[in-house]
Amino acid sequence: MNTATVWIGILVFACGSYALRVSGVLLRARVMLSGFAEKTLDRAVVVLLLAVVVTSTIFTGHDVAGPARVLGVVAGGICAWFRAPLVVVVIAAAGTTALLRLSGVS
Repeated sequence: MNTATVWIGILVFACGSYALRVSGVLLRARVMLSGFAEKTLDRAVVVLLLAVVVTSTIFTGHDVAGPARVLGVVAGGICAWFRAPLVVVVIAAAGTTALLRLSGVS
């Protein structure tokens, strides 16, 4: 894969992302969704984000991640549950993971 291919991929992805965002703004006034559909879409977003978090937490490439990463994400999740600021959530997650790795838990 050469540099030109990567840049073309980035541009296509950026244009597609922008088109999705613009279409959402333009179509919001024209397309009316039922309450059930809006609730379902809101839940779908949460499920998608949760799936990304879980797979990123548990796996590193093709291998299973160590317990330090999982416990770090759990610590960040607890801070987020109690509505801590984002900076605190990130520092708690990274700090927990770093301290566990320093203590020999990988």
